[in-house]
Amino acid sequence: MSYFAAALARTDAGWTGEEIDLDEVDDLDALAELLRDLVGDGTGPSLLLFEQDDEHLAIVRVDGGAGSLREPSVFLSDRRAVQGSAVAAMLWEEAPTPSGEDDDEGTRPIAEPVGDAGLLADLGTPAEDLLDLCAEEGLLPADVLSALCERAGCDDALEQLREA
Repeated sequence: MSYFAAALARTDAGWTGEEIDLDEVDDLDALAELLRDLVGDGTGPSLLLFEQDDEHLAIVRVDGGAGSLREPSVFLSDRRAVQGSAVAAMLWEEAPTPSGEDDDEGTRPIAEPVGDAGLLADLGTPAEDLLDLCAEEGLLPADVLSALCERAGCDDALEQLREA
């Protein structure tokens, strides 16, 4: 399975990013530390934008820089991804589950977004808009991530990573 994973962070100088190899990341805590390191002492946020095989996407958000103890927020565009993706499973298994959501893998035949859909609300994408983008027919995960980044003002950083 092929994937694209970008870590983006808002710093005092603007958005910065790097492509990351998630095969090297053992768990959500290690990923959160990697994201916090991008911000340094700033407040961020730092985001992991993950897409796999034009099938699904994941977003992880960490607020606060190095030394912050805030829990990461996780969103998956399709809960079924945990069944076929080691990365999606790692992200979801260790994520704090929003109240009212169970943590089973689901058996519905259609895409079922799970997690914190409001994690980008202060960056221009309220929860309802994120869910609508994920459900829009014809939009690939890469298209959704590009739209989210355009709203957040980090589309240039994402495009530089994709072109590299």
